[in-house]
Amino acid sequence: MHFSPIEFATGALRLCVWLALLTALFVPLERWFGQRHEGSNPELRHNLAYYFISSLVPIVFLTLPMALLAALAQQLVPSSFVEAIAGLPLAARLALAFLVAETGFYWGHRLSHELPWLWRFHSLHHSTERMHFLANTRSHPVDMVVTRLFGLVPLYLLGLASPTVAGSGAPAALLVLGTLWGFFIHANLRWRLGPLEWLVTTPAFHHWHHTRHDHIDRNYASTLPFLDRLFGSHYLPKHWPAEVGTDTPHADTLTGQLLDPLLPSRKAPATQG
Repeated sequence: MHFSPIEFATGALRLCVWLALLTALFVPLERWFGQRHEGSNPELRHNLAYYFISSLVPIVFLTLPMALLAALAQQLVPSSFVEAIAGLPLAARLALAFLVAETGFYWGHRLSHELPWLWRFHSLHHSTERMHFLANTRSHPVDMVVTRLFGLVPLYLLGLASPTVAGSGAPAALLVLGTLWGFFIHANLRWRLGPLEWLVTTPAFHHWHHTRHDHIDRNYASTLPFLDRLFGSHYLPKHWPAEVGTDTPHADTLTGQLLDPLLPSRKAPATQG
């Protein structure tokens, strides 16, 4: 499987349309309900570049692994299990796929903090010092690929997504839902949602995950905060964090930020926690 230049160009055009829609939605909301900052955002230029890099590059690198996983799942997963999954009502399949994928994303995210060789890529995401909806895609492509594999591999191995299961568009739907929610929880929105914060992640929940020191190893869930409660990493006080960012050093240039974590000579930075 591969992407033709036309398909790649179509994907880029689709991203431009989404960027226009996201900007039209979040820029006014962040201006009305966000924290005030002096001057322009110095990270904006890089965030725009990462918006396209983090969206297009993982698609290219995930295509072959996903095809191999689909073929492998057909060999490893018993046909009776696949048939049982396929026999579930559509709503039950989607709910189960969502829960399995979110649990995988949680552990992929958590291990990206706990394992130094993964943190060297993931730390780029924490380098933002202003929460902003585009900070959602300020990620190294390797980090994006690894995290998505943690969420998608269980779907294939459990038969919740494969060419033989009806409704196998679940991975794409989950990625779209997760990505859209990701823009929301990274946005500069000083909203508290009351009882809803027990059910879904919110900007306040995720902003605490981006704090520079004490709570950077909390609140790993992308949409389901009960996972953090279950695994002992939940933290959501009434007040907002005073500072976000990371002490892990990063290059000032886009090229350096992308290449430095790949260099064998660069010592993996210590995880924060």
